[in-house]
Order: sequence, then C-alpha cells, then structure tokens
Amino acid sequence: MSSDREIVITRVFDAPRDVVFETFTDPKHVPYWWGPKGFTTTVHEMDVRPGGVWRLTMRGADGVDRDNKIVFIEVVKPERLVYRHEPEHGSEPVSFDVTAIFEKQGDKTSLTLRMLFPTAAKRDYVETQFHAIEGITQTLIRLAELLATRHEVVITRILDASREMVFNAWIDPEHLKHWWGPTGFTNPVCEVDPRPGGAIRIHMRAPDGVVYPMTGVFLEVVEPERLVFTSNALDKDGNAMFGNLNTVTFTEHEGKTKLTLHAKVQTATEQAAPYLKGMEEGWKLTLDRLAEYC
Repeated sequence: MSSDREIVITRVFDAPRDVVFETFTDPKHVPYWWGPKGFTTTVHEMDVRPGGVWRLTMRGADGVDRDNKIVFIEVVKPERLVYRHEPEHGSEPVSFDVTAIFEKQGDKTSLTLRMLFPTAAKRDYVETQFHAIEGITQTLIRLAELLATRHEVVITRILDASREMVFNAWIDPEHLKHWWGPTGFTNPVCEVDPRPGGAIRIHMRAPDGVVYPMTGVFLEVVEPERLVFTSNALDKDGNAMFGNLNTVTFTEHEGKTKLTLHAKVQTATEQAAPYLKGMEEGWKLTLDRLAEYC
C-alpha cells in the first residue's frame, strides 16, 4: 500500500511483454488464471477497447458465484490498461480503478497493478473483508504458472535431400514412424491422413516404455511447400494436456531443403508445464533424426 487510497502490487514474469499482455486480455486464456487459487472463472464477454465491457463470473471453493463487471477506460497495447471494477452481485460492493503497466525487462516483463479506491476507508474495507492483497497475489501466481506453459519454438534446418523427399517424410506414415520423436523413441502407432481436415494419431514410446499419445488435424497441405497441423499431447485418460499449432515450410536451398518449423502452444493445462519446458529440445532432437533419416 503506497498511499491511503491505493493497493499496488508488482510482479516480474518470465515471458515477453506481448505474451503477458495477450494472456491478460484474451478471453480464451483468462479463465485459466483469473482469481485466487481454487476459483474458476467464466468469461461472458470481453471487449478490450475504451468503453468496452468485460463481464465474468468467479466461483469459489464454497460454490458461491461472484459476478464481476469491468469497463475498460484506456487500452494501449502492449503497455498499459486502465479499467474500472463496478459492483455486481456477490462482488466487492466498491467501485475502484485499476491501472496495469506492462514494462519490458529484457526477455521478461514487469507488471504493476495499481488499484485506486474512492477513499482510504473503502480500500481498507476491501482488504479486510475480501482479502484483496492475498487474492491478487494468488491470481498473479496463477498467471505466472500459465505463462510458464505458453511457448513458441522456431527452428530452421538445412537437410541434404530434395524438397519432395523431405515433404514426403512428413506425410507418409511408413517414413514418419522412423524419425518422429526424440532420440530413442519409437512409434508403435503412426497414422496420418495428409489432407485438410485429415486426422493424425501417433503414439510415441519412450526408451523406458512409457507411451505418449498425440492426436491432431491437418489444416493445410501444400505439396511440397507447406504443412499446417494441430497436435494435442494427451494424458493417460485421453485428455489434452496442451495443444500446438505447427507450421512447417519447405524451400529449395542450393540443391538441398531449408525446413522451418514454427510450433506455438495454443492451450495448456497446469500439468503440461514440465512437458513444455522440454518442447524446444524435443523438436531439435526430432529434427536431428529427420536429417539422419533423409
């Protein structure tokens, strides 16, 4: 608390500013981190522009719904947000303004939330009755955990093979099963239907015998230039832990093939974090095997 009417909290996130701002303002990400631990959040609308309204419902472990209405006053992407909380059913019965400042710190981002209340008494009431500081702190911890699962990988390789040969290695399961996955992995199930809307199903078996199933769908197949497909890593119950959008381009390069892979995480659960930490290394090892196979 830096003045008699404010609560100010700052946290540094290990993610670029654009990613932090997007995660803060995109309704597909907000339900995964908004609210203290144990809360679930449903976003009804989120119009991120001056005058736009953000309506959401937070449900605590007690099963009580807390409706929230937020009105955006200022939006300067990716630097600054100013918005007003307006009282709704079950929420804090106090209107207050929040200024969110997103500052670059190298590859990281410092986020400062400055909550300004009409009076010192109302600020103290919100803290005493609703534990605002602890609630915001837990919320930012959840945001940090989600950001840890948001990854984007871009890798370029020069392969000593024709573009047609390399492209075919991605779409023919008889080739794909021999190189897909990191060193030592095998693929007892390898099924691909290389056309837009076609399904992908691969079961990777690690050297220790653990099987990691993956499903996906081809979105674009432009032979021999470009592949776009989704991939979803599944847990033991068949539920998606995280989902990627993958774009692979193939260009001729001095009689060889320049391959560029762009893999971007679109959705992720908390259990995905340890897997995503190894995503870049996993792709590098996989492309090493592709190079050897070609």
